[in-house]
Amino acid sequence: MWKLYAVLAAVFASLTAIFAKIGIKDVNSNLATAIRTVVILIIAWGIVFLTDAQKGISNISKHSWTFLILSGMATGLSWLFYFKAIQMGDVSKVAPIDKSSIVLTMLLSFLVLGETADVKTILGGLLITAGTFVLIF
Repeated sequence: MWKLYAVLAAVFASLTAIFAKIGIKDVNSNLATAIRTVVILIIAWGIVFLTDAQKGISNISKHSWTFLILSGMATGLSWLFYFKAIQMGDVSKVAPIDKSSIVLTMLLSFLVLGETADVKTILGGLLITAGTFVLIF
């Protein structure tokens, strides 16, 4: 089931880039990011309340709160820079650079999380990196 969710995430990430590029024409990229964030907040909290997940808030540890907050800060900064980049450049060039975060995530998962770096994963990361360079140069 996780593979289906991953494919859906990719589809919606793709639509995000296209819709954003169309939507930010003549709009400040920071304002556009803030509007997008409000929409995401409404959807996310709507799903939380529809699934009754809000009851779990009191069970979240300080450790989890810290890293969820750090993750939110990183996401916010990523979105602000992404929107500025797509406003100034071609989505077809910005998106591959943005998606090079996949390789950075893989490296950090090996170094920080201690995940296994097998040959397939390393080769895949190298191919993603090569593909990114082919697309942007």
